[in-house]
Amino acid sequence: MNEKRIVHTTDSTNLADILERVLDKGIVIAGDIKVNIADVELLSIKIRLVICSVDKAKEIGINWWEKDAYLSAKAQALEENNAILAQKIEALENQIKTLQP
Repeated sequence: MNEKRIVHTTDSTNLADILERVLDKGIVIAGDIKVNIADVELLSIKIRLVICSVDKAKEIGINWWEKDAYLSAKAQALEENNAILAQKIEALENQIKTLQP
């Protein structure tokens, strides 16, 4: 009986390995899109995409998510405090208006 076997290579790189390398080293993708009609530029879009781990991003000085109110607990707490302070200021201004002749 002749048995045919499928041979698999063990040297192949799987998606997890590639992803780990990209996140560790980082990758930058840049591109520009321009829409022209009769030599008149109507639209210009610059695209800059950085793909890396959070640690690598901090290492290269990218940390915008720490200040984004929707992504950071600290920033969200600050936004809530700012809203409370704005309400208090408005209430004080209303009190001052009622005291003025």
